[in-house]
Amino acid sequence: MSDRVAPWATEAQSKAERRRQRLAQATGRQRAARLLALSLVGLLLIYAGALIFLRPATSGMSLDYGQLVRDAACTAPRCPAKVAQATLLSQDNRLVGTLVAPGGTSQQFSTALPSADPTTLLRDLAAGGTRLAVDSQEAKALVRFLAQFLLPLVILADLFALLFLLIQGGGGQASELVRFATLGSRRRTAEARPTTFADVAAAGEAVTELAEVRDYLADPSAYAAMGATPPKGVLLVGPPGCGKTLLARAVAGEAQASFFSIAGSEFVEVLVGVGAARVRDLFAQARASAPAIIFIDELDGVGRRRGAGVGQGHDEREQTLNELLTQMDGFSPAQGLVVLAATNRPDILDPALMRSGRFDRQVTVDRPDVEGRLDILALHARGRRLVDAEGDLAAVARATPGFTGADLANLVNEAALLAVREQATVISRGHLEEAAERILSGPRRRGRLLSDEEVYTVAYHEAGHAVVAAALGKAGAVRKVSIVARGRGIGHLATVTGPEDGSVRRRSTIEVQLAVALAGLAAEELVFGEPSTGAEADLERATAWARDLAGRFGMSETVGPVRVLHEDREVFLGRDYLTSGDISQPTLERLDGEVRRILEESRRAATGVLRAHRPALDDMAAALVDRETLEGPDLEAAMSWIAARPRRPARSD
Repeated sequence: MSDRVAPWATEAQSKAERRRQRLAQATGRQRAARLLALSLVGLLLIYAGALIFLRPATSGMSLDYGQLVRDAACTAPRCPAKVAQATLLSQDNRLVGTLVAPGGTSQQFSTALPSADPTTLLRDLAAGGTRLAVDSQEAKALVRFLAQFLLPLVILADLFALLFLLIQGGGGQASELVRFATLGSRRRTAEARPTTFADVAAAGEAVTELAEVRDYLADPSAYAAMGATPPKGVLLVGPPGCGKTLLARAVAGEAQASFFSIAGSEFVEVLVGVGAARVRDLFAQARASAPAIIFIDELDGVGRRRGAGVGQGHDEREQTLNELLTQMDGFSPAQGLVVLAATNRPDILDPALMRSGRFDRQVTVDRPDVEGRLDILALHARGRRLVDAEGDLAAVARATPGFTGADLANLVNEAALLAVREQATVISRGHLEEAAERILSGPRRRGRLLSDEEVYTVAYHEAGHAVVAAALGKAGAVRKVSIVARGRGIGHLATVTGPEDGSVRRRSTIEVQLAVALAGLAAEELVFGEPSTGAEADLERATAWARDLAGRFGMSETVGPVRVLHEDREVFLGRDYLTSGDISQPTLERLDGEVRRILEESRRAATGVLRAHRPALDDMAAALVDRETLEGPDLEAAMSWIAARPRRPARSD
């Protein structure tokens, strides 16, 4: 028989030996901790006993120092009292002795001496015949030294040693004291099915840009052979819900690299310096797990522009940003480390972050177009039973302009929930369309009862939108008109295209959109002679478009070809306050006047169209009052005979 030990047996023995060593170490730590705890209790008891021993000694009555001075200075034959004997306690700074009254009775007394030198008092007592003595209290002097200097040091050393053992053994909240300035493990656990580029739809350009990061992490030798340096950092820019985090996870899954995910706000704390320590800890963890990807979501939470505030900057955020800049400069691409970040506010990021050598590349992840929406819907519809998957999803994709990937995923899930609620076996187009309307306008409000006057007002309002859209050549864009209340609204008009689907728009296109938006208000004024509050949302949307036309796109002859407004008009930390002086007050006044003129012309244009098609307006309003919703063949029949005008709306006088 061979004496060779099987490899698996040797490995098992080594594991058992390491387990025994860890158990012995844990047992030793527990024993030492118990010993330190008992010694700490003993030291505290000794300290309390020393404090009791150091209390000043008192005997007899407590005599006021002023009275003692008067008795000592008294030279009359009959003094109120005379001090026969006194002892000075040097450590207690007290005088104790015997006080003799004129009748011969004696009484013990104790007096606290002031901090000043009591030489005058002692001289008066000696002159009056008092027997004086001094007690040096050597024992108290020794105990005082121990209690004030030695014992506190020993107690603190014992306490720190006990805390160290508790932290080393993972002692609950004690270990949090050390981990406060760290992030803990930010590494995402391995998924049973890693996310790959196959799980991403409608982001072909972003996938192409990020494929280089994947290829570099998977095989850096090809880049080294060509002398090429991959990007250190990639910034994903786009609106919320467009898949920036999903893309970062897909890169890590494709490259089979470690993935560290954190939000920018997690770096910022009240205490200055904690955020910088957390940045160092994150990069240390990533270096130890290379190849790795660090993903910082909402980068603007920590990377905002320095010195952009009205007052002083945020010291903690600026120190954290400085440390992030240093760490990104402190690693080379050869270490197998790449930083990905996401933000929807690239305009407020610090310029130092955007320079070459840090975030070398910006990848835009925008809202998908109609083809992209179809791909996303097909991706999320996998494994779900649809009546006509190809036709239904194509129709929904055309009817959801402006939807992000997250919105479309929610749409498919809402449709499945509606099918379950109705106990259906498959998801129909009606479920998908109802889910889209629930996301856009909210669920149907069945408990909202309208009066006859409100029903006619809403019917003419929505019919006005549809008639003007058809007359201006947008009939194919209208897919549904309804007076059913949803969310906070009391009616809606659904279209299959929107402004978000066009990256380049002419002025005539925007003017058509303005006329359609104000058509509901124009219909109310034409039929009832006055507007209603139902036009609030239309006015808000039309005002924003008119301001963009005149202030952003330079399409106004009055304002001129100049950009007065920015795309995002929100004030950021006072920066816009400091730069608003670039626009003169007369220019802003001309802009306001031009916006008002554009809206008035659009309203008059819509009114002119409605006057020309008044019979169609009345027929569609009556149909809405009767059936509440027009769509499909019914809507096509109602709009088919409306003559389409030129795209640029004519202005009514």
